[in-house]
Amino acid sequence: MAQRPAAARAHRAAGGFRILFVCTGNVCRSPIAERLTRHELDARLSEHLAGQIVVESAGTWGHEGAPMEAHAATVLGEYGVDSGNFAGRELLDEHVVDADLVLTATLDHRAQVISMGHAAGLRTFTLKEFTRLVRSIDPATLPDPRGGADVIDRARALVRAAAALRGWLLAATPEADEVGDPYGAPIGMFRNCGEEIFHALDPVVTALTGVPAPCRQDERPMRF
Repeated sequence: MAQRPAAARAHRAAGGFRILFVCTGNVCRSPIAERLTRHELDARLSEHLAGQIVVESAGTWGHEGAPMEAHAATVLGEYGVDSGNFAGRELLDEHVVDADLVLTATLDHRAQVISMGHAAGLRTFTLKEFTRLVRSIDPATLPDPRGGADVIDRARALVRAAAALRGWLLAATPEADEVGDPYGAPIGMFRNCGEEIFHALDPVVTALTGVPAPCRQDERPMRF
């Protein structure tokens, strides 16, 4: 279960790194991204290193205390990822203050986070924007945890490098940097959304950890 704000602040004080996913209701896209990221981090890093990265989510119109949308939970289950013990949250100032990296579903969400202030501009991206930028960063320029470097130092270096590239590498269209909202749609749309998020997260988690994903036999959702 993701740590809550008070725990996150204490964790950051101890040198942790916090990732915050943001969508609208915090019952579909951001919970899927949160839980997939946590699962991938745990799969690629030792318990000690994975524990240094806090993963949370919230919504700009978050359904406070609401369970994850049923289709979203189903999609996570198809990836072998736990969807239990989830409660929706409305995005608050303290969430943005505490975050080292904010990844949003859309450009509008990104704008809303940045408008809250707290010097959030350089650490807030849409998920697909961050993926696009990360793909252009030479991993050899980042600290390598496998060589004894601090995973937190690597994560912070990655965010700085992505922010420096943002004005130089532009998406083909604004929509290319967004993940659409499947809320209220059939399960097939949720599966498409889950796959879109999964493939956007893969290079991000690889860049954060320095550990590539396990060899995959096809492009369909994995069954871990």
